[in-house]
Amino acid sequence: MAKPKTEFAINQKIVYPSQGVGKITEIFKKEFKGELVYYYKIYLDVSEMYVMVPVANAAALGIRAIVSAEEAQRALDLIGEDFETPTSDWKLRYQQNLDLLKSGTVEDIASIVRCLYQRSKVKELPILERKLYDNAKKLLEDEISDAMGISTEEVEALLHAKLEPLGLKVEKKPAYPEEDDEDDEFGDDIASDKNDSDDSDDSDDGDD
Repeated sequence: MAKPKTEFAINQKIVYPSQGVGKITEIFKKEFKGELVYYYKIYLDVSEMYVMVPVANAAALGIRAIVSAEEAQRALDLIGEDFETPTSDWKLRYQQNLDLLKSGTVEDIASIVRCLYQRSKVKELPILERKLYDNAKKLLEDEISDAMGISTEEVEALLHAKLEPLGLKVEKKPAYPEEDDEDDEFGDDIASDKNDSDDSDDSDDGDD
């Protein structure tokens, strides 16, 4: 079996959407269902674990290279820009931001951070949205840190400087209807669906 052309090289830093920043530590082949399949072995910094992803599936999973310093700076600049107020339907807003996180571009991740930070200044985030915000912010900080060659603490300070003026523009009053809080039951359903989806994704990584 001829070795396939791979997009990534050993020791290259990559982004695995929804998983975090990682590094390709090995490209190897092993037999699967009677065929030899090439895999990337990826070390994920945030979870301190290894995952194996078939080379042929990497693009479909959204795995991409770390952006350039210039692209990282553009994402930082995007944080401070004005934008259209997100929908007051938290369920729709959550799903839209979750889809953006899965798409994985650095500007999409910056948009999630900007959106949910502004939302948090109006009203406390539901648990699911708070987790989504924390995940997106961590992923953004880690990628920008690698792209610009600065510490995550420095990136966090840069993000704070961009976000605080945005927060000050938001009038501190409930801007969403009270029924918007009725999310506990729905939130449990989404969390259950997401866990089922995550379990399926984990098993697919080694099976496809």
